Amino acid sequence: MKTLAEVFREALREKGIESIGTLSKRFRKSKNKLQDIAVEIVHGKGAIFRVPEKTAVAWDLSGKRVEGSYYAYAPLCMMEKFEPVLTPEELRSRLPEWPYFIIDLQLWDKHTQKEKGKVCLQINQSYGLLRDYFTGGELAVTWAGEEFRSMFHGPLDRITAYKGPTAEFLKEKGIDEVVLLDPWADEVLSEEDFEVRAFVIGGIVDTGHDKKLTPKIGEELERAGIKVRRRKIVLRGDVTGVPDRINRILGIILKMMVEGKPMDEAVYEFQEPLHARWRLRKELPKRAVRYRVDGKTYRVVEKELFEYYSSWLKIRWEDFVKVLRELDLIALERKRMQHLNKLSTPRIINGKLYRVILLKKAAMLCYNC
Repeated sequence: MKTLAEVFREALREKGIESIGTLSKRFRKSKNKLQDIAVEIVHGKGAIFRVPEKTAVAWDLSGKRVEGSYYAYAPLCMMEKFEPVLTPEELRSRLPEWPYFIIDLQLWDKHTQKEKGKVCLQINQSYGLLRDYFTGGELAVTWAGEEFRSMFHGPLDRITAYKGPTAEFLKEKGIDEVVLLDPWADEVLSEEDFEVRAFVIGGIVDTGHDKKLTPKIGEELERAGIKVRRRKIVLRGDVTGVPDRINRILGIILKMMVEGKPMDEAVYEFQEPLHARWRLRKELPKRAVRYRVDGKTYRVVEKELFEYYSSWLKIRWEDFVKVLRELDLIALERKRMQHLNKLSTPRIINGKLYRVILLKKAAMLCYNC
């Protein structure tokens, strides 16, 4: 899927333009100059003009610094002074039909004031993510009441804030099928789902809760005649460890959709140690070996597992140690565990496998330590 920067680059090349500058210091610190300039043009803040003298600063169409250009971004008030070569109207006419990413706030009143503030922050961050790829206007917030509008400190004029229900918004846009991101869904989000014209992300975080509120959004859409594809995002087949913030879910979708990254890789990029620890708590007990020494049980895992899990979970050594303590696990080097296995005898106790070490052998082991 093309980004706005790619559309902008194509439009410039068609006009024989290979570099652009600005008439001010704007965009000099931008990481993606073409994208940021294109966003301002689309929103009607400026245009590309031909200027009589080379600009002091310019970049080629890959974003690298070059020595000046006869084409520059400038505010629209310069229309009478310089010759426009790419206007907002022309760039908008070239835009593909990008999908809408809808944050449904019908459950807004179920939040505390603090939670509402967090939702507003996540919506603002979601706008920033979309702005990095498209225009930002693809972000739609439905059930956007007065309280949300008063609490939201982001660019309300650059997103699509809709007071009514999601189904009504979709019908106005001629959209009859959506993908609903639902951690309780049976099917996993795939490349085939990217053909849909709208993605709905619940305006509430319910992963790990008993309420299962997100499916209710899908039920309401289906009652209104909208076809709903319920999809979940997983990490190695499990939702545990997948971020549950609205903006991070959106970021994962965009990494997959625009950059073509595998789901596991996209999840890793947006994961935080908190999410990684959730998954580690689930994974480590599967690797634990039970040792029975003098009637006491010790659950032990290989110390080297840190290297394995840190390759696909965003964990630090301190996170690994924290989870070990929470689960009452002991980490020993692999060669140490191999030595323990030689001294032990496997036995089934209460339906579970234990490696039993006799007291005499345990004493010998301690002596050899």
